[in-house]
Amino acid sequence: MGGYGVSLVGHCHPKVVKAIKEQCERLIACHGSLYNDKRAELLEKLAKISPKGLSKVFLCNSGAEAVECAIKLAVKYTGKHEIISMVRGYHGKTLGALSATWNPKYREPFKHILIQSFKFAPFGRLDKVREAITKNTAAIIVEPIQGEGGVHVAPQGFLEGLRRICDENNILLIFDEVQTGFGRTGRMWASEHWGVTPDIMCVAKAMGGGMPIGATIAREDIMGSFRVGEHTSTFGGNPLACAAACATIDVILEERLVERARDLGNKFKSRLQDLVREFSILREARGLGLMLGLEARIDIYNVLMGALERGVILLYSGRNVIRFLPPLTISLEQIERVVEVLRDVFSEEEKRFRGSFKTPLANGALNEPS
Repeated sequence: MGGYGVSLVGHCHPKVVKAIKEQCERLIACHGSLYNDKRAELLEKLAKISPKGLSKVFLCNSGAEAVECAIKLAVKYTGKHEIISMVRGYHGKTLGALSATWNPKYREPFKHILIQSFKFAPFGRLDKVREAITKNTAAIIVEPIQGEGGVHVAPQGFLEGLRRICDENNILLIFDEVQTGFGRTGRMWASEHWGVTPDIMCVAKAMGGGMPIGATIAREDIMGSFRVGEHTSTFGGNPLACAAACATIDVILEERLVERARDLGNKFKSRLQDLVREFSILREARGLGLMLGLEARIDIYNVLMGALERGVILLYSGRNVIRFLPPLTISLEQIERVVEVLRDVFSEEEKRFRGSFKTPLANGALNEPS
């Protein structure tokens, strides 16, 4: 589970703990209107590792806040007010972020106060995105890999196509890398898998090594559209969180966790694919790096509880997808242990559902029960 992707460098990494201890004895709070050395250090580190051209940063406290800033930036910079988001997309639960989030169960209770100028297009369908564009479209917001939506990786050509569409129509492209950033997918940023650079990028989760911090990173001209005071945060960029984030970035680079995510992710995914071939109640293993999903043909509640009884805390995406967001410091032995627990639990579930699913076809596909 990894704290829903927060604990990317593990729990209480010694270097992160040391940085927090040293900073909390020096200065804990410092408003953004005043200079702070640790904040400046973090901004320099972020600018160095961010995609080329994204050099201006607004520091906040969470992924949802990073998205809120991106929405306001897009509207302010373009002078337009419509934003296209994706079916199955998830961007947070604050008012603006929730307006960009697709899942009806999150939206329904607050539908009367949501921002009505958001539209949704199917993930992976460039034709539907084009249909949704009007002269008032300010931006398109998308996760390179949909996490909450079921660990769906952007189809080849989709993100590249979005970049072209945005360039052709004077629209900003916003990548939500809150869950995919900082090496999670085997690249520092998931966008690097497709060679696409957004105009604005939202990051958080793993950034603080467990401390709450987020950032909106944008082109200089876009961030410059904000006037002083138009978007601020009392706690955003506080020295304590910045110290933790500096240490976290150092750990990611020094311990080569990006490469580790790529290597271990390939091994983990291969073992999950073995389980898919072994059990008819499983449908697919997918994802990149150490952001993986295992889709079942059944409700996974019993699987989650069975794994918990065996000492493994699993994360879910909906009723039938297990989402894996382990620390990048996880060992291969721990991954093997997780796979064995999954094999044990799915073996029990397979017996419960025996006869409900037909045998595999020659090409490896499965017939659904009638």
